[in-house]
Amino acid sequence: MEKAPNKEKAWDLVIRGGTVIDGTGAQAFDADVAVKDGVIAAVGRIAGSGVEEIDARGQMVTPGFVDIHTHYDGQATWDGRMQPSSWHGVTTVVMGNCGVGFAPCRPEDHDRLIQLMEGVEDIPFPVLSEGLPWNWESYPEYLDALAARRFDVDIGSQLPHAALRVYVMGQRGVDREPATEADIHAMAAIAKRSMEAGALGFGTSRTLNHRSSDGSPIATLTAGEDELTGIALGMAAANNGAGRGVLQVVSDFNDPAEEFAMLRRVVERSGRPLSFSLLQSPRDPTQWQDMLRYMSDAKAAGLQMRAQVATRPVGVLFGLELTANPFSTYPAYREIAKLPLSERVARLRDPDFRATLLAQEPDSGRAPGLSPARAWDRIYPMGLESPDYEITQDRSIAAIAAGRAVDPRAVALDHMLDGGAGDGRGILYLPLLNYADGNLDHVHTMLGHDCVVPGLSDGGAHVGMICDGSFPTTNIVHWTRDRTRGPRLSLERMIKGQCRDTAETVGLFDRGLVQAGYRADLNVIDYDRLTLMAPQVAYDLPTGGRRLIQRAQGYTATIVAGQTTYRDGAPTDALPGRLLRGAQSAPQRMAAE
Repeated sequence: MEKAPNKEKAWDLVIRGGTVIDGTGAQAFDADVAVKDGVIAAVGRIAGSGVEEIDARGQMVTPGFVDIHTHYDGQATWDGRMQPSSWHGVTTVVMGNCGVGFAPCRPEDHDRLIQLMEGVEDIPFPVLSEGLPWNWESYPEYLDALAARRFDVDIGSQLPHAALRVYVMGQRGVDREPATEADIHAMAAIAKRSMEAGALGFGTSRTLNHRSSDGSPIATLTAGEDELTGIALGMAAANNGAGRGVLQVVSDFNDPAEEFAMLRRVVERSGRPLSFSLLQSPRDPTQWQDMLRYMSDAKAAGLQMRAQVATRPVGVLFGLELTANPFSTYPAYREIAKLPLSERVARLRDPDFRATLLAQEPDSGRAPGLSPARAWDRIYPMGLESPDYEITQDRSIAAIAAGRAVDPRAVALDHMLDGGAGDGRGILYLPLLNYADGNLDHVHTMLGHDCVVPGLSDGGAHVGMICDGSFPTTNIVHWTRDRTRGPRLSLERMIKGQCRDTAETVGLFDRGLVQAGYRADLNVIDYDRLTLMAPQVAYDLPTGGRRLIQRAQGYTATIVAGQTTYRDGAPTDALPGRLLRGAQSAPQRMAAE
C-alpha cells in the first residue's frame, strides 16, 4: 500500500489486481477497483493512478460488511470507533434493535433506560451513566446528536419500542399495561416523525430473556397487536403516506404459528418490511423449520418477512474477569467476589480455600454444571488459539475431567486460573442456542433459504458475557474455508449474504456491491491468512469499564466512503462514517438499468 504524489491523479484510490467478490453472488473475477469522491468509479483494468494505491494481488476485494443487529446506541454517543465490529470488515452498523435504546427519553427516565440496557445487553450502569451525554430528549434530537459526530463506520438507528412506550405511557408502560387508543395514537405519531427524521426502522422485543437489571421483564414483552399495528401504520404514514422504515422483532415464539401470523398481519396492514431473530432452541430443536416455511408462504404472498440468523452458537463466556463464572453462586466465592482479580486468584489457588469451595454446592440450581442446559458436557475451555465454534463434545469440561478421573469443577477452575492468558484470565464457553444437535448443520440449511440473512452479532452489547461482534469473520473463515463437520458455503454466497442481502433488508440500496456508482465501502482481505483471534478483556469503556473484545488478522484494508479506516487491523486517522438518515436509494444509473 502506498500513497502517490498528489498531482494530476485520476482517482482518489485504486485497488490493484485483487480477486473481486462483488456481492451479487456471481463468480469471483480479477480486476482493479477505482474510487472517486467516495463512490466506486470503475471496476476492471484501470488506467491512471490514484492518490492512494493498494496492491491486492493474491487477495480478495469485497464490499464492506453490513451488520444490521448491533447495540452501539450508547457507544456511538461517546466513541468514534465502533469496535469490535469495525475490526471485522464491518463498514455499516444498524442499532436500536430489540426495543432498547435511549430516545425518546425524559430526564426523569434516564436511569430507567440505563437499567434496562444494563439488564438486557449487559452494559454496566456506571459506563452508561458516565458515557451518555443526554443532549437530547426526542428521538429526532438523538439523531441530531449522532449526526454531529464522525465514526469509522456508517451508523443507522432504529426507534426502540421500550423507550417509546415509557415516553408515552410512563409507569403504565413499564408495568406492561395494555396501551390505550390514545397511547397508540401518540406512539404512532412519534414513529412517523422518527421515520421522517431519519430512523431506519423500529425495533421491539417479545422475549422473557430481556429484563431490566432489577429483574423485571422488558416493557414491550406483552404489547398487543393493536399497539404494534398502530406504530407500524405510523411508519406507513411517513413521507406523505409513502411509508418509511423496517420492523425488527425478537420473540420467544412460544406459539410459533400464532405469533408469526400476528406479525404477518402487521406487515400486511402496514406494508412495512419485517425481520426477526431465528435461532435453534433446545426447547424445540426443529421449530426453525416451521419458521422457514412460514416465511416462504409470506414471500409467495408478496410480503417481505426475513429472518436474521446467528451463524455460530449463541452462548455465554464465563471467567473470573467476566460477568459470571461457574462459581458465582457458591458461598465461598461470594466472600471473595469483590476482591481485585489478583487477590481472588491468590485465594482460589490456596489449597484450603480451594477445598472449601469445591466441597460446597451452589445456591442456584441454574448454576453451570447443574441444569441440563448447562451441564459440564456442554461447557468448553477456550484457549489462546482461534476459537472452534463447532466444537465436539469430547473436548468438553466433562470429557476432560473423565479422562483425568477428577471433578469437572476442578477442571473448570484450573482453566480459569491458568488457561488462556493465565493469571485468572482463562475463559469457558457455553453454547446455549443454535447448538441443540452439537453441530451447525441446521445453520447451513437456514443460510440457504432465500428469506434469511446473517445477523444477530449484538456488537457493542453483552460486554461481559459474549463477544459476537466478530460474527462477520466467522462467516468467512468457518463457513467458506475451515468447516470440517459438514458442508461449507461458497465465498460468493456468503459475501452476498453479509453485504448486499443485509443492506437490502434495512433499505440501504446504495451499498453492498462492488459496482460503479455504489458507495466505496470495501475490504481487501488476505483470505489465506484470515484468522479470528480468541476473546480477551479490555478496560477501555467510560469509568474504566470492562468489556470483551475480539480481533482478527488478515484484513489488509477496510475502506469507508473511499477512505482507508483500517490497515492490517490498525485504525487510521480517518473517520468518514456518518449517521444514515433513513433508507438510501440505489445509484441513479443503476436504478435506471
